[in-house]
Amino acid sequence: MTSTEGRRDVLDDLAALGPFFAVETHPPGTGPTAPWRPLRELAAAAGPLRTRIEAVRAALAERADRPTEEIESRVAASVTHLGLVARLIAPSVAAAATGRGLGMCLGELWWQDRLGGPMPLSVPLPGAAAGDPPPVVNLLEAVIAPLTAAASNLVTVSPRVLWGNVASVANKAAAQVAARHPELSRPAWTAAAALLATPWLSRERQPPGPDFRRSSCCLIYRVAADRPRSVCSDCVLRQV
Repeated sequence: MTSTEGRRDVLDDLAALGPFFAVETHPPGTGPTAPWRPLRELAAAAGPLRTRIEAVRAALAERADRPTEEIESRVAASVTHLGLVARLIAPSVAAAATGRGLGMCLGELWWQDRLGGPMPLSVPLPGAAAGDPPPVVNLLEAVIAPLTAAASNLVTVSPRVLWGNVASVANKAAAQVAARHPELSRPAWTAAAALLATPWLSRERQPPGPDFRRSSCCLIYRVAADRPRSVCSDCVLRQV
């Protein structure tokens, strides 16, 4: 198999897992053209993250048929953050499970500002740069931590909620890989466990697995009219 075929294989494998796993690519050290934008702007103090949070807030209000001012800013911030980290963690966990990691560096990632589905994401072409890709845990320090801090600084939302989003996404990504590819179950759960073993996720009381329950709530239930029935399957508020 040529290196080009190997790169195509990992991209095809990610796309087959669903839209939260699929990525576009660009040559390392360069960036794609508009409408692509550098992801690092979302971590900047004066970047577009606030505008995206407000757009998500309006979309949540429309979906719930409620005035925008009734949707708490912290709920919109958490939902925005959840969508961002899902797009970053899902393909990273899946690629790590195949042994063909992605190079995830904040300055090398590009996004498109769309709502209504998984955010388009472009990553450096796998295998095009010299050396091995960094371990999946590097993603937290290099990319997730700056985005999480930016969200927490913009809106009064607990970092515990936001890091709980990260833990939830890591677990769900591994679960989906394991369900679609049982032969990758062990490395998928190993990748998720490596993420949950980091200091950022040390408050999580349970290891990743089918019965994982996060130690916080993403707050999305606060948008719904029937709140007790609207918590997520891994939510700390869910009644057993």
